[in-house]
Amino acid sequence: MIGSSELIINNDKSIFHLHLKPEHIADHVLLVGDPGRVELIASHFSNIEFTIRNREFVSTTGTYKNTRITVISTGIGTDNIDIVINELDALVNIDLETREIKEEKRSLNIIRIGTSGALQKHLPVNSYVISRKAIGFDGLLNFYADREQISDMDFERNFINHTDWNSLLSKPYVVNSSPLLLDRFKNQHFVEGVTISAPGFYGPQGRILRLNTADPKLNEKVECFFYNDLQITNYEMECSAIYGLSALLGHQALTICLIIANRTTKEANENYHPEMKKLIKIVLDTLST
Repeated sequence: MIGSSELIINNDKSIFHLHLKPEHIADHVLLVGDPGRVELIASHFSNIEFTIRNREFVSTTGTYKNTRITVISTGIGTDNIDIVINELDALVNIDLETREIKEEKRSLNIIRIGTSGALQKHLPVNSYVISRKAIGFDGLLNFYADREQISDMDFERNFINHTDWNSLLSKPYVVNSSPLLLDRFKNQHFVEGVTISAPGFYGPQGRILRLNTADPKLNEKVECFFYNDLQITNYEMECSAIYGLSALLGHQALTICLIIANRTTKEANENYHPEMKKLIKIVLDTLST
């Protein structure tokens, strides 16, 4: 039995941070960083079952073209993803009454819709990138046992050698997206890429305001890195944890990002919301077919 200090259940029988109950979770789960984006996605639903808010975590389950979908805002960062993915898994694969792990496991389709900054000139602002692989600069997955079994260790070794990785930083890890979801979303709208998840927006992504970075040339090394036919395409802040934890727990995961800035060409689209609306509609339509 899992102890109450390890799996905290609220008085209303909901799980600690998300305030959700098992019956609230659809098989398709969309993750967004911005709580306001939950309402935007839910505006497409033909009916809404509920909306629950706690801190940055806003959750809604509803129906789009006869497909039941849950939308959850995670806030920013892989630390929040650690909460969201573990609590989602607990809701569907642990009996909250007995605190026992269920024998029959349920696998969720977990798709992140987010924004991102491109690292290659061929990725213009307003393009859509699917993360075929994720590189975690955050170190989160290194706290979990057996992470090497779901990681691309050869990619990691090559990347660490190429960048002459600073040993004072968290060791990068590399995890694949779900082949099933990647195949499902292959179409003319999307470019496949390799995404870095950084543990911050400024220094960890090479931005310098008043503080210098530990390796000022890291982005240059990242941009020219190749592994077989793969090139690193973009930065964001959640994908690696979603892929790593989902793979360890038996869920399918995919990240799709709207490019709102290109770090190499120095272009940006501050008014990206119309493009985000288009991306959301494409994702919903793809899930419902």
